[in-house]
Amino acid sequence: MLICRDLAPHLVRAAAQLPVVTLTGPRQSGKTTLCRALFPRHPYVTLEAPDVRAFATEDPRAFLAQFPKGAVIDEVQRVPELLSYLQGIVDDDPSPGRWILTGSQNLSLLESVSQSLAGRTAMHHLLPLTRGEVVRFPRHPRSIEEALLVGGYPRIFDRNLDPVDWLRSYVATYLERDVRTISNVSDLATFQRFVQLCAGRTAQLLNYSSLANDCAISQPSAKAWISILEASFVAFHLPAFHANLRKRLVKMPKLYFYDTGLVCWLLGIRTPEQLRSHPLRGSIFETWVISEIVKHRTNRGETGGLSFYRESNGAEVDLVIDQPARVTLVEAKSGATPSSSYFDGANRVRRHLGRLRRPCEVAVVYGGDQFQQRSVGRLIPWRRLHAAGIPDPEFESSK
Repeated sequence: MLICRDLAPHLVRAAAQLPVVTLTGPRQSGKTTLCRALFPRHPYVTLEAPDVRAFATEDPRAFLAQFPKGAVIDEVQRVPELLSYLQGIVDDDPSPGRWILTGSQNLSLLESVSQSLAGRTAMHHLLPLTRGEVVRFPRHPRSIEEALLVGGYPRIFDRNLDPVDWLRSYVATYLERDVRTISNVSDLATFQRFVQLCAGRTAQLLNYSSLANDCAISQPSAKAWISILEASFVAFHLPAFHANLRKRLVKMPKLYFYDTGLVCWLLGIRTPEQLRSHPLRGSIFETWVISEIVKHRTNRGETGGLSFYRESNGAEVDLVIDQPARVTLVEAKSGATPSSSYFDGANRVRRHLGRLRRPCEVAVVYGGDQFQQRSVGRLIPWRRLHAAGIPDPEFESSK
């Protein structure tokens, strides 16, 4: 079943303005499906196939000459030198929307694009499904545990697959193909152990030294392997909030995964019952909340402005959304019963941020079902996060 992706109108708009549109994102996030649906008249070719890749590598001019009106070229990072030849074609005919490029490796593709297609392409990222996209499928998770366990990869919903089986295959494919392509990781067993350790640290401070010691690797290796997870859109880091507040703020970033289904699989969580009593349930829920907001902003083309706040004396909030007009503090609480104590930490931080001289609102996303507008902030049910207007209050009225 083909659903409408939130990013779709932005891609169409970009294709009407620039000759090239580049779409990156993790493997199996739906890039190919989306591009072929939005641009059905474009010929489609993937550089994943060895014979096609060989043709593009050995004779790039002839390869591109096959498509006089442009094409959708999938996994373009497999032949990065192709972009240099595409530059000349685009300069000769800069008609908008002729070339649609996709790739699943962020760093290598961004480097190639910045060198060859700067000013000629719009860059977008397609991440796993948001909750707002998941609910467009007839069969979608109803409970919070099921939503965290299944995650947001489209094929699971499109084909009604067992998420445990699909994620097992996904991890194997990721290790065997993508990791070898991105970096020369010789010991894949140790790398998988590293990824599992990272899953156990989601929503926690990213301490390279501790991670390296627990995995019996060097600290430089730990940093390099984290870069691999970020380049392949498996994980991301959230920076610490910095401002001249005369406070002793934690400077270490926090680690998050884009998909909680992948986190659960890596942690050996296979059923909603296991997750319900798991000691990392709170961290997994926090990961879901933060990644939902990151995905929503990414779909809108918004970058930056996200951080977390933590002082050495204990004052903290899970997410700070810093915008010119206001600051939004977001706290994630996995409990299902509303409690005024959910607001304590965020409101303590709000008092500390008073010097910013901007309106500062508080939103608590929790595991229950009641929406409450309190004097201290909003209490938002997890299932309504996609329509709650964080950080855009006008967004709620448009849904």
